[in-house]
Amino acid sequence: MTSQAVPGGEIAVLGLAKSGTAVARLLLRNQFRIYASDGGTSPALVETGAALRALGARVDIGGHDLARIARASTVVVSPGIDPSAAPVAAARAARIPLVSEVEIALRFMPRSRVIAVTGTNGKTTTTALIGHLLRGIGASAVDAGNIGTPLSEVAMSDSQPEWIALEMSSFQLHDTPGLKPTVGVLTNLTPDHLDRYPSSDEYYADKARLFANATPDSRWVCNADDRRVVDMAKGVDGSQFRFSTVGRADAWLDDESTLCVFGERLIARAELNLLGTHNVANALAAALAVTVADDAHRREDARAAMASALRTFNALAHRLEVVGEFDGVQWINDSKATNVSSTLVAVLGMRRPTILLLGGRHKGEPYTGLADAIRASVKTVIAYGEAAESIEGDLRGIAKVERMGTDFDEVMQRARALHHLIEIRSHPLDFRDSPQITLD
Repeated sequence: MTSQAVPGGEIAVLGLAKSGTAVARLLLRNQFRIYASDGGTSPALVETGAALRALGARVDIGGHDLARIARASTVVVSPGIDPSAAPVAAARAARIPLVSEVEIALRFMPRSRVIAVTGTNGKTTTTALIGHLLRGIGASAVDAGNIGTPLSEVAMSDSQPEWIALEMSSFQLHDTPGLKPTVGVLTNLTPDHLDRYPSSDEYYADKARLFANATPDSRWVCNADDRRVVDMAKGVDGSQFRFSTVGRADAWLDDESTLCVFGERLIARAELNLLGTHNVANALAAALAVTVADDAHRREDARAAMASALRTFNALAHRLEVVGEFDGVQWINDSKATNVSSTLVAVLGMRRPTILLLGGRHKGEPYTGLADAIRASVKTVIAYGEAAESIEGDLRGIAKVERMGTDFDEVMQRARALHHLIEIRSHPLDFRDSPQITLD
C-alpha cells in the first residue's frame, strides 16, 4: 500500500503519546490535514501540541472536539484509549473508520516485509529476538510497534528497512484491519486485560485478528504447547509451523537441552542468556519465524549466523533481568510482568528460595493461579500498591504475605530485611506494574 491508500479529508488523531504524535507527524509530512487531541494537560502534552500546531495541525489539549471528530474522514486512535471513551464513541456513532497508528504507517511502507508477533506473554522478547536474528544474518531490520518504537517513526526514516519485527497488542490488532504479515507469530494465550474486556472470549477475538487476512501463501508460527493457540490457528489458511519445549516440533528443545529448528541444532540451552523455560520458547519461536520467512534463511550459513546471534542476545530491561548479586542475593527485575500468567512463568523459573515483590495495578485476574509456583520456591510475598488487598486475600494461607503501601523504597528495604530475618539465599523479585497503561 502507499500513502494514496490513506483517505482524504481531515484525519483525527486521538491521544498524543508517542504513537499518536508520530502518526500525526507522518501524516502532516505527507500533506494531510490533521486534527489532534488529548484529554491530558501535562506540560509535555502542551509542548507536543505546540510542536504539532507549528507543523500545521489543529490541536486540542485537555479535551476533544467531538463534533469535529464526528466529521473526520478517519480517526486514528491510541491503543491506550478505552473504547468507551467519549471521542471514540463519537467516531463510532458517526460511522467514521477507526484505525491504529500501525495501520496508517503500514500504508506508507509497501516494500517492507513484516513478521508480526502477538500473544499474551513473551511478545516483546520474541519481537526483539526476531529483529536481532534478522540483523544477525545481515538483513536490514527494525523492531517496532508495541515494543516501544511507533511504526510511524520508522515510516518517516530516509530509507525503509527490508524487514519489520512488529509487536502487536490486542488493542492494536483490533484497529489494524490491513495487517497481512509475511509471518505471523502467536506466542501463547491466557486471559488478560479483563479490566478492559468484558470477557476473555472478546480478548481472544482480538488476538485472532492476526489471522484476518490469511491466504494460502501465509506463514504462521504457533505454540504447540498451548491448546488455546492450537485451537485458534486450526483451519487458518496458509502454512503453520510449531515450536515446543516439551515435544518434537518444527522448532523444539531436544532431550539433550539443545534448541533445534527443522531437525538441525542451533545452540545448547546453556548458551542462551535468558532465564526460564518460557524464554526458551520465545527463542524457538523467533528462530522458527526468521527461518520460514524466506527460503534464503534456511541455508546453513544463515542458520550459523542465527546461532551466533542467539548467543549474544541478553534479557531486555525489566524482563527477568538480572540486575546484580549482593551478599549472595540475586536481584531480578521483572517489572514488565503485568499479569498473573507472566508472573507465573517467572516464578516457575526460580531455582533459589525467593522473596516475591508483587503489586501495582490490579487487572481483574485472581492471584490464586500462582499458588503452586509460590509453594515451590517463595518464602515470603510482599504485597504492595493498588493490588495489595487482592493479593493478600488470594494468597493468604498459601504463603507468608506481608502487606505494604505504595512507597517502593520501603518495599525494597523490607525485602532486604527479610533476607536477613529468614536467613536464606533469596531472589527478591520486582513485579511492579508500570504507572502508565501497559499494553499487551
